[in-house]
Amino acid sequence: MDNLENVVENDVIEQSRDLLEHAYRSGASDIHFTPRSCDTLVELRINGYLYELVKLAPAIAVRMINHFKFLSGMDIGEHRLPQSGAMQAVINHDSVSLRMSILPTPNNESLVIRLLPQRNELPIDDLTVFDEAKRGLSSLLSYESGLILISGPTGSGKTTTLYSMLSTLQRRYHARVITLEDPIEKKNDAFIQMEVNEKADFTYAKGFRAILRHDPDIVMIGEIRDEVTAKMAVRASLSGHLVLSTVHASNAASTVQRMLELGIPRFDLKETLVAVIAERLVTIQCPECGQVCAQNCKHRHHPKRTGVFEILAGMPLHDLLSAKISGRRHTGYKTIEDYLEEGIETGWIAAEAVRRRGDVLSKKLD
Repeated sequence: MDNLENVVENDVIEQSRDLLEHAYRSGASDIHFTPRSCDTLVELRINGYLYELVKLAPAIAVRMINHFKFLSGMDIGEHRLPQSGAMQAVINHDSVSLRMSILPTPNNESLVIRLLPQRNELPIDDLTVFDEAKRGLSSLLSYESGLILISGPTGSGKTTTLYSMLSTLQRRYHARVITLEDPIEKKNDAFIQMEVNEKADFTYAKGFRAILRHDPDIVMIGEIRDEVTAKMAVRASLSGHLVLSTVHASNAASTVQRMLELGIPRFDLKETLVAVIAERLVTIQCPECGQVCAQNCKHRHHPKRTGVFEILAGMPLHDLLSAKISGRRHTGYKTIEDYLEEGIETGWIAAEAVRRRGDVLSKKLD
């Protein structure tokens, strides 16, 4: 009986490894285990869309989920509460950080695995195919103090943009960069990186106080998620540091509104906020032949997806903070919808791709 259990366990370990390798080769950002009454559906999120991969028998799915829970430091005996964990893995010879999230359901547990490749950060010019956006992002690298916020939904490329900007700033100014994250998403030996650990009572607040005593030039707070982290970011920027962070918001104007809702006075934002970057990722095609880039295109090699950036800075940001314009009416800066429309006109983006995404621009195309 013990030998049979060992064989089953070895099969689960091998299946789990094969699943990670297949997801990584496919370019998936997430792996979803969705338990149902008769099976567990495994799906991959690729380029923002979910694709069915396989249906697992409940017993196999439970063993795989427990295997991932164990590897990521979760309690495999706890099935009633949400849990989260993280681990490092080598997949196809590449270092990949894995973030795990568990939710209890009546049909066993649901697991989502976020795959975060630990490759070198992209240069600013490789983040987008739009020249005006490249210039806008590059112009933000001249600030020595203040607050820069990057917003967008999950999977919009915020982390990639954040680390690209931090790496460029660190190299250009030989700056001391200290990060506070939950968890650390990309290892970088040029930074001092700290990870929030609630179990050890190492909170965002305690980590932040420690950062300010450590003589930073640039501070990165992984995500502003509540009033406490919002006030920390503003406080650090008011003390003369350059602070970068992310916020979940739909566009640049709503990011400002989100900070106000978190209790940050408008006056403090006027004093500290130098730019808001809203971002989306969109699939692109070769403007010469119409083929999806990096696949069948015979022309210049381009990535499959590119960042679309809405950069609110300078006078438009000042006017918004001064309540001279509303969040629904923009002047002086290009929105995500403007860039999508430009991408369609120049041949970088297929109109059908925008319609599938359900973006605001799709209403204009119908």
